[in-house]
Amino acid sequence: MKFKKICALIASACLMGAIFTGCGGGGEQPAGGDKKAETAADSKPLTGGGSKIIYIITPSHSNPFFKTEADAASAKAKALGYEVKAVSHDDDATKQSELFDNAISDKAAAIICDNAGADATVAAVRKAREANIPTFLIDREINASGIAISQIVANNYQGAKGVAEAFVEAMGEKGNYAELLGKESDTNAGVRSSAFHEVIDQYKDMKMVAQQTANWEQTEANQKTETILQSNPDIKGIICGNDTMAVGAAAAVKNAGLDGKIAIIGVDGSDEAAAAIKAGSMTGTALQQAALIAEMSVEQADKYLKEGKTGLEEKQLIDCVVITKDNVDKLKAFVYTP
Repeated sequence: MKFKKICALIASACLMGAIFTGCGGGGEQPAGGDKKAETAADSKPLTGGGSKIIYIITPSHSNPFFKTEADAASAKAKALGYEVKAVSHDDDATKQSELFDNAISDKAAAIICDNAGADATVAAVRKAREANIPTFLIDREINASGIAISQIVANNYQGAKGVAEAFVEAMGEKGNYAELLGKESDTNAGVRSSAFHEVIDQYKDMKMVAQQTANWEQTEANQKTETILQSNPDIKGIICGNDTMAVGAAAAVKNAGLDGKIAIIGVDGSDEAAAAIKAGSMTGTALQQAALIAEMSVEQADKYLKEGKTGLEEKQLIDCVVITKDNVDKLKAFVYTP
């Protein structure tokens, strides 16, 4: 199999057909969606709540990916003259709703959000909009269009397919493997898993013998992998929906005395994954350019507040970079330097 040749086809494959229904999962209106949501983008531009505060709402900063988002967005906002409130919803939609209420009470100029659920977040973004506060979504889309000003996400479809090719190559196109899934409420979990299988399922000698949800968590992934290895000692690979789970899986594999003998892939591009790739404990990852996306969201918020428009489409895909032992030295802090 020619890895480079197939990777070259990924971008064109993604652009044909369902760029957002297939790549991001955000193309459909949720059941019960109303005309207000569909036509909001054409209404009078939002001017902000009146303060110079930008709220940055993400999942827990204990995850380096989300910390990178928050740090990059905060630095850019401060450089542009805004006050920053960086808070975490911990993937709890109720807590996220409360944080949106806080932003409204503080008369925030804008909200940057990596959301806590594609459906659960729609009402919060709409409420902010009704309060004249624009929301700019990063990393994860919501299942509605015309409510947020921007939805800037990594091309999970393209990235997951690319790293799956590296996985198949490392497996020699045959053998049993397992899968660790992310949170079911997160659109990205489904998109990545589907993209993995679009590649892997083409190879009849590759068989998935276990599939478990580890909710994006390292400790849970470690425990689930231990159980999987006990039941399936002959597996040759593990595909993981993110790097945090991949690192947890790699630790369990090492504890079982199988370090370097089982192909493991993730998605994110974390420094922990990079170290594991260098050590031979992981095969690869797909870098989501978290810092770049976060900075873009703040720049677009600033432009929108000043000019009433971003000049860009609401939904924007940013390509991932497939990282393997061949280019891992060019990755640091979710930034790839060619």
